[in-house]
Order: sequence, then C-alpha cells, then structure tokens
Amino acid sequence: MADSKAPRAPRGMHDLLPEDAALWRHVRDTAERVARLFDYRQLQTPLVEDAAVFLRTVGDESDIVAKEMYVFEDRGGDRLALRPEGTAAVCRAYLEHGMGSRPQPVRLYYFGPMFRYDRPQAGRYRQLWQFGVECIGDPSPAADVEVIELQRTLYAELGLGDLVLRINSIGTAETRHRYVELLREHFRPHVATLSRDSQRRFETNVLRILDSKEDATHPAVQGAPSILDHLEPDDAQHFAAVRALLDALDVRYEVDPRIVRGLDYYARTVWEFEPAGGGGQSTVGAGGRYDGLIELLGGPHTPGTGFATGIERTMLNLRERGAATPDPAVDVYTAPLGDAGHVATLRLARELRAAGLAVRLGLPGRGLRAHFRAAESAAARYIAIIGDDEAARGVVQFKPLTPGGEQRELSLGDAIEELRSAH
Repeated sequence: MADSKAPRAPRGMHDLLPEDAALWRHVRDTAERVARLFDYRQLQTPLVEDAAVFLRTVGDESDIVAKEMYVFEDRGGDRLALRPEGTAAVCRAYLEHGMGSRPQPVRLYYFGPMFRYDRPQAGRYRQLWQFGVECIGDPSPAADVEVIELQRTLYAELGLGDLVLRINSIGTAETRHRYVELLREHFRPHVATLSRDSQRRFETNVLRILDSKEDATHPAVQGAPSILDHLEPDDAQHFAAVRALLDALDVRYEVDPRIVRGLDYYARTVWEFEPAGGGGQSTVGAGGRYDGLIELLGGPHTPGTGFATGIERTMLNLRERGAATPDPAVDVYTAPLGDAGHVATLRLARELRAAGLAVRLGLPGRGLRAHFRAAESAAARYIAIIGDDEAARGVVQFKPLTPGGEQRELSLGDAIEELRSAH
C-alpha cells in the first residue's frame, strides 16, 4: 500500500521560496561585491570532501566530528563527508593546487552550502549557507584586521552595522596547553554542577566549557581564569597590535576572554559578531587565525586567518530589522488575443528579452480582462496587447500599468525602443 503521507524536506533542511530569494540574492551579491572591493578572489570547493580533511584538522573529539558531520562510504569504498565548514576545504585546495608558490598572502572567498547534523533552531539548519574569506600566507596583525574590516564592511553594507564585535587572543597551542591545565584545576571541583555537555568537555576539551551556551552564567565559568593573563609576550604584542589597528580605524569592539576555539590549529586572534545583548547563541559570524591548519593537512607551516558568516542567520537579523528586498520587476506582460496575436507576442517577447527586459508571457485563450488581472498580479510595469488585427498590421496596443496610464498603438519597433529608454 502506498504511503499516503506527503513528502517533506528532511528535518533541519529547508526550501528557499521565491518570496525569500530576493533577500538571499541581496546578501550573496553584497558579500561577493565587498569581497572584490578587498581584492579577494572566489574559490569553490566540492560539497563532498575526503573525510580525512576534517578528521585530521577538526579532530575526533570536536562537536563537528563527534555529533554533527555527515560521513558516508561511497561505492568505491572511499570515506567521504559532506563539508561541515569551509576553511579546511579551502586549505586543502590551497595545498593541492600549489598556491603556496603564488605571491602571498592568497586572498580567497567562498559562498556555498555546508552540512551539520545540528539541532534545528531559528537561523540554524542542517544544510546551511555560508560566506567566508581566507587570507593565507600572512602572519601579521594587519591580516587579522583586514579580514575583520571586510566582515564589518559587509554587515554595514547590509544594514547590520550595529552588530557588536567581540575579540580575544588565545595565544599559541603551547600557551593553551598550559592554560588548559589551569582550567582543568579550576573546573575540577565544579564538574558535577555543570551541564552534561560541559562534563563531557571537561574530559575531552575543557577549553570549550568557556563558550558553553548552557553554562554561560555558571559561577565557575564566570570566575574562570582569563587566557589574556597567560599569553606569551609575542602573543600579547600581536593582540595589542590588532587592537591598535582597530582603534586607528575607529572600529568599536569588546574584549571577551571567553571567546575560544577548541582546536589546536587556531592561534592568537579570534572574534565574533553578534547583536547587542544577543549572547553566543545569536552569533552572526565568527573568525580567527589558524596558523597550524595547513601543517595538519601535510603542508608546510603556513599562517592563515579568516571568517565565515551564516547566510540564514544574517537574513534572520535583517528581517528582525524590517529589511525588505523587492523581487525584480516584470517590465512587460504580453497579452495575446487570437492565434496570430500569440505568435506575435512570442516574437515581441524575444526582442524585449534580448534588450534586457523581463517579460511575463500571458497565456493564449484568456480574455482581455483576465490578462489585465494577471499583469497586475505580476506587478508588471506595462502590458502589451496583440490581437490578430494588430499582428497583421505589425503594431501593439501598449499601456503603462500606472494610474492614468494611457493606452497607445505603437509599431513593434517603437514599443521596444520606448521600453529600452524607460528601462
């Protein structure tokens, strides 16, 4: 017996409906335009990567691998993964295509879907779109600031200039190893009072307790020692230079020692953008320096810094501010009346589209009143009416769909020229 239940999109995945597409395109186009203003070039990596790309860089104990990554074996026996994030894939491409021999740094951006088996919630999906940039080959504080400035410019261009920038330095891997031991001793007496997830992190990655959503207000988290008090002199100097450059650019920020990354390849500067008073749950985009990542992939030690921003979370924040992006206008609705009129409207539509005008073809067999209703429903700017008589004489009844718009009879050439000049 056939299943009577109507099919639905998989849980945590969603359709991009026509009424949402205009805002989605606006975010995408703005992101790509801003990236080009900073001379970042597009790189697209496959949706599917060798699972080792993420297992070697993200690690078995990370939330991404332990709980979120889609991993499968293909028919050839290769272990593959739907990419859960973009940076490791970009670094794999950097190595594979010998980009280390190009003038450094190499500035790249990407835009595409990522996949994480995460708990669905507002602005967070199992298939999520991300825009990200990577600046690979420059260890300087200036590279961190350039990437932060690009991200800040993107949000400002979108109308999200009020997002709060929070920054921190997590030093080098050696710094963090010593700091982790301090954290472990600090949290040990409190483990039983922490959430189950933080109890697991105490055993596997104690640093991540600091950015726990469930335990953010826990006294032990609030009173944890700050990594900023345990930086090596070079790390502290790097962070001071980042802050000085941000100050010179009048970029407002907050220093937050609880912004961390649980992976050893991250180094020094890390940051997040979020709505004022939103907390980590509402982070719109985050970035950081990852000087050890390419080395984990088998390449030479290569510094890098970058960020990623979620498109769905960005759109959610835009909608909360009442942002609306209208759908592209329909320039002309063609109304055929009769067989010869239908053929003539097809030819007219071809000419108009060649001139860069958007045309909605009216269906043959409708009456004139039905055509007008359809043209208004499509929010067309003009209606072009061609019946058999008009087709025989090579003319069109042409009318602007505005209050008081006057209907005129024009030759097909004159109608096309008038539309071109009004476009």
